[in-house]
Amino acid sequence: MSAANPALPPAEQRWPGERLGLPDSGARSIGRPGRRIGALAVDWGLSVLVSVAFFQYDGFATLGIFAVTQIVFIAFVSGSIGHVVFRMRVVPLKGGWIGAWRPILRTLLLCLVIPALIWDRDQRGLHDKAAGTVLVVR
Repeated sequence: MSAANPALPPAEQRWPGERLGLPDSGARSIGRPGRRIGALAVDWGLSVLVSVAFFQYDGFATLGIFAVTQIVFIAFVSGSIGHVVFRMRVVPLKGGWIGAWRPILRTLLLCLVIPALIWDRDQRGLHDKAAGTVLVVR
């Protein structure tokens, strides 16, 4: 992905991801908040189920299960189970393979919650910005 219009001021940006060279809708467009929240609910719900089954529900176990599944699935499937269900994937902003460090950094920041709640005008959280990734529609 190349930045098609990196100098566009916020007032001239017509949709999230335009300045990153991403389309307004369809494949490779920015994953919108509804899909993101749905994917997070699926991932967290599955983590809770595993935590209940094996740890009689422990908050730290749930967070650990969530983190491990995020790292493994993003590294090998380009998205968590929730991302796959909601037809999204995590890709490096500059293209290529996501590698190992990006899913780890992204997930650690996601688990801190606050970085994921702070978005830029392209609807990328600080966790995605730090990892150099973007969540797009499949």
